[in-house]
Amino acid sequence: MRLGRIASPDGVAFVAIEGPPDDLSEAVAREIAEHPFGTPTFTGRQWPLADVRLLAPILASKVVCIGKNYAAHVAEMGGGDFPDPVMFMKPNTAIIGPNVPIQLPADANPVHFEGELAVVIGRPCKDVPAARAAENILGYAIGNDVSARDQQKKDGQWTRAKGHDTFCPIGPWIVTDVDPADLELRTEVNGETKQLSRTSLMIHDVGAIVEWISAVMTLLPGDLILTGTPEGVGPIEDGDTVSIGIEGIGTLSNPVVRKGKP
Repeated sequence: MRLGRIASPDGVAFVAIEGPPDDLSEAVAREIAEHPFGTPTFTGRQWPLADVRLLAPILASKVVCIGKNYAAHVAEMGGGDFPDPVMFMKPNTAIIGPNVPIQLPADANPVHFEGELAVVIGRPCKDVPAARAAENILGYAIGNDVSARDQQKKDGQWTRAKGHDTFCPIGPWIVTDVDPADLELRTEVNGETKQLSRTSLMIHDVGAIVEWISAVMTLLPGDLILTGTPEGVGPIEDGDTVSIGIEGIGTLSNPVVRKGKP
């Protein structure tokens, strides 16, 4: 099932998106009553997907991120030994949905894209063994851990560099029935491939990540986990379009604008 959140002439709603995954022209958004957790119930209202606007598919209480989770990306960023997951957080105010502009701060350069598999938590959980992680996951989406590299280097930690408003595109929806173990991930900027990898190359897989994070903090329904980016990260500039595709999920695209540009 594909779960999303839309803005329609009737307001904002959670929906199930039905139709061929490779032909969205025929897709329909069926309104979900209340929320998408558990077994969704439907109101009976529906809209052609072409007549509504996709929003970020979930309102997360927090975004927990894993860094340095692909060996080739660790190497391109200067190496190091990271036997345990490297954890940091982005504020939920950084979240935007598909086609919403990533806003580059006027004083940040370079700003990099980072295409990532996103995990959406489905129920409250704490101290989850890796083998039972799937029981607590609603589904998977696509994320972009946008990062201001100059601020990251200057600050010596990552909160400012990765926490700007619009620095966490998520979407285009949540897929509940995909196996995250070995999916192709491709990031394109203006149609040119920049990242091409597979989730099977993660150093720490989804189960290990959920176990590590939930040993520290309680995860709540809708919380997002970004699982790390592969090699190939690079700068984005005013006027660019970043598109991240993950096999079995879809494509998340966002234009890029520079704040303060005349």
